Order: sequence, then C-alpha cells, then structure tokens
Amino acid sequence: MEKEALKSLLIIEDDPGLQSQLRWCFEDCEVIIAGDRASAITLLQRHKPPVVTLDLGLPPDPTNASVGLATLEEILRLAPHTKVIVVTGNDDRENAVRSIASGAYDFYQKPVDPEILQLIVDRAYKVFELEQENRRLTEQHANSPLEGIITASPKMLEVCRTVEKLAPTDATTLLLGESGTGKELLARALHGLSPRREQPFIAINCAAIPENLLESELFGYEKGAFTGAVKQTPGKIETAHKGTLMLDEIGDLPISLQAKLLRFLQERVVEHLGGRKEIPVDVRILCATHQDLPKLIDTGKFREDLYYRISEVVIDIPPLRQRKGDKSLLARHFLHHHKQQHNSSIISYQADALTCIEAYPWPGNVRELENRIKRAVIMAEGKQIGCDDLQLDQIPQEIAKAEQLDLRLVRERAELETLKKALAMCSKNISQAAGLLGISRPTLYDLIRKYKLN
Repeated sequence: MEKEALKSLLIIEDDPGLQSQLRWCFEDCEVIIAGDRASAITLLQRHKPPVVTLDLGLPPDPTNASVGLATLEEILRLAPHTKVIVVTGNDDRENAVRSIASGAYDFYQKPVDPEILQLIVDRAYKVFELEQENRRLTEQHANSPLEGIITASPKMLEVCRTVEKLAPTDATTLLLGESGTGKELLARALHGLSPRREQPFIAINCAAIPENLLESELFGYEKGAFTGAVKQTPGKIETAHKGTLMLDEIGDLPISLQAKLLRFLQERVVEHLGGRKEIPVDVRILCATHQDLPKLIDTGKFREDLYYRISEVVIDIPPLRQRKGDKSLLARHFLHHHKQQHNSSIISYQADALTCIEAYPWPGNVRELENRIKRAVIMAEGKQIGCDDLQLDQIPQEIAKAEQLDLRLVRERAELETLKKALAMCSKNISQAAGLLGISRPTLYDLIRKYKLN
C-alpha cells in the first residue's frame, strides 16, 4: 500500500553507477530505471510516470545526443503531459536548448548535484499536478449547460447559477460587464436554457449601427418610408417573435429612440417606420452594456424610466482579473481548441508562459486572452508556447516572480517587502527597525547587504 502512494519517476540513464546514485536521491519516489530507448518507452507506457529524467547520451552511441533527442520526441508524442527533465554533459548546452525547444520541461547539467536535481523534479511534479487539475476542471465545465462558459471561479460560478435560475423566466435582464467578459455568451445561455430555445435568438449592437439606420433596423419599415425602401421589411424586434432579442451596448442607444423602445417594452407592439399598424410581438428582451447607466442617467444621456424597465434583473459579470483560477484554465482550453483548429504541433506552455498569463491583468478580458493564444499557436516555433510568444513584455518582473511556484522566491520577496516597510516606518533607524522586526542589528545588516538596500 505504501509503495502505491509514492510518486512515480522514470530515470533513463545507461550508466549503472549513476543509476544507483539517482535511485538513492529519490527514495521518496517509486523509481523506475531504463538503460536504453526501447526499455524506456516500454516502461513509460506501462507505468505512465508524471516525471522523467532523460540522459541524452544513450546507447548504441552514448557520445551522440541523437538517440536521446529521438527518445524525447517519442515520449512527448506518447505522453504529451509528462514532464521530461533532460540531463546533459557540462559542455552540451546546445543540445539542452534543443531539448527545451522540442518540449522538455527543463534541463540539468552533469555532474549531478542531488539537492538541485531533486528541487527541479519536485517542481516538475507540482506543475504536472496543477495542469492535471486544470484539465479536470476544463472537462468538468466543458459539458456545462452554459455552453461556451468555462470557469472555476466562485464569482463566475455564482453568475452561472443565476443564469440557470433566470433562464426559464421571461424577466428582462441587464448584463453588465467590461468588453470581452462574455456578455453575449451568457445571453445565449439564457436563451438556450429557456422554453424559447427553438425560436430565434437575435442580437443587435446599438453602438455599431448609425443613428439614422438604427430605428429602421429595430422597428422595420414600410415600402416608400424613405429613399431606398423598396419593400416592406420587418425589424429585428419583429424577427425575434417568440424568441429572444439581445440589445447589446444599450448604453449607446440614441436618446431619440429610447422613448420608442420604452413604449414597446410597455405595450409589446411595434409600428413600422412609415406605417400606422400596431404589430404585437412576443419576445424576451436581454440588454447588455459596459457603461455605467446610472451615471448616464445623471448626465441626461439615458432615460431613468427605461433603465428601470430593462433592469428587472441585473447580472454583474466579473472581469477576468477577478476570476481566481480562470486564467490558466481558459489558457489551456484555448490552446487545446486552437491547436486542433490550426493543426498545430504545439504541445503545452512553458512554465514562464503560465507565470505571465497569471500576472497579466488582461484589460481585454477573455477575448484578449483567446486572441493572444490563437496568435501564439499560429506563430510559435517549437513544441511549447513561451512568454515571448504571447507578447506580454509589459509585465513587471517583480510581479512575474511573485506568481511563480518557487517557495524560495516567494519567501525572499515577502522578506524584502517587510524589510523595506520596517526601514521606512523607522526612518531607516537600524536599531528601531531591528526591534520592530524582532531580530538583532547584525542580522538586519546581513539582510540589508543581501538585498542591496542602501
């Protein structure tokens, strides 16, 4: 039972002495040893280890890295999520770089330092477990009744539950959120889960159509109502009869049309432009905007009575930066989607790419994230997407470090911030700062030298 609980580690190494040394290094793992390519692939398929260490110098030609590199490619083809740590000679940096470009997780140069190699292996296990959990969550939410919504964020899950409760009703709903947060996806989910799902879903962007055309687009027109009106044409509201109409960017609706829309919402009838006949319409209205409607009301740009009519229920959609855990989850989903769509050979992300994704604030929200990843899948070279491929160079280096899963870096950053705060509070008085921190003056001087705080 105890052995089953151990983490599985495959070591591919042809030197018997080094095999023994590595087995001793990883007593807390279930170590599997392979001395050549054929046995390595057999053991990989049998045990499915999360982490593999691979010596590039394998028989029949240990002095050449070609067999090792071919083994790496075969491992990643058979088990693309496995973390492969390449072990090379101390003068073989070129092949180490080639390995990383081919999809290896990391590399380590001989001679082996057990403590450092163990640290690299432990981090590889952590990354593998995080990716595995993200894949599980992606699969869990891929079949969500809210089609297209992928999330593990408590805030976003609450939004999804609200949508599920509202969907069977005809309540006029106002969706609020920044551009790119998925307002139309949620509107389609409200329609798709409703009794109207077999009827039309019509969306119109109030900001994208010129004011002189918007009225005819919404309400329709009679033949001869204006130059070019050669036949009677129903508007979007009428076209959505029995279904759902989404008025996107309702905050940009011209004030001249707001009164006409309000009358429709109250009476549920429309009149064509140039016509006199009232046409009854049975439609559910959903509205969306990124604007602050109460502020528009204060400036006279939006009618207060219309606001209360369209906001029977309000759903606030959180921006991506507030959706804890969703950045990496969505990043993996988009990578999987676009690499299939574009028949790409990309396998995964480099560790620095996930760090950048987590650190970046994503002002364009989910839409920006998807666009960046789509571009990276098309343009990236090698088997993995790195931070440079995402073109997120504006991330401050200290923020990127804070997002890493390296406990030593996180601890050092916290220590540095605390030192700066203590010295500032004490106006750089060493004795007072040491007392505040609960350490001796020599220790404080050592820390000041360590972090180069003059």
